[in-house]
Amino acid sequence: MKSVLRQILITIILAAVVFFLLQATLKSSIVVLTSMQPNFQPGQRLIVNRVVYKLHEPERGDVIIFPNPNNPSEEFIKRIIGLPGETIEIKDEAVYINDAKLEEPYIKEPTRKPFPKQKIPEGEYFVLGDNRNNSIDSRQGWTVPQKSIIGKVWLSIWPPSEWRIVPDYSFTQ
Repeated sequence: MKSVLRQILITIILAAVVFFLLQATLKSSIVVLTSMQPNFQPGQRLIVNRVVYKLHEPERGDVIIFPNPNNPSEEFIKRIIGLPGETIEIKDEAVYINDAKLEEPYIKEPTRKPFPKQKIPEGEYFVLGDNRNNSIDSRQGWTVPQKSIIGKVWLSIWPPSEWRIVPDYSFTQ
């Protein structure tokens, strides 16, 4: 009888450790708006890696979750485009980082509205939605501090037809 109780207790403790470990490292998030179409749809459920940026810096092309700068109780999903200390400009329907055109195979369509050349503050990231003409993003005058980033979108889990690992894009300039 003692052996059975010990096994039950060990199982409960292991389950609790796994549960709390998952809670500390992963987060579930639901896409609400259309700003990341065609890659993410409203209602799509995502798994977000909370610890990846404790291991390395965010990179251009990463899809991240962070609090809405205008309403911190809401979360935004956007793609990192500009890194700290870089200059960014949008002209002729293209994004330029440090005066070099950025190739973006993931966008729905090119942005129609230009954005004047600006330097991104240290410790901050310039983010854009993939649906450039229907997105509230850094073009509204804000950037995302690294400390505000909740995590990197890692996996799409719902609906089943959208199950996939979120691709990384490597950029060369």
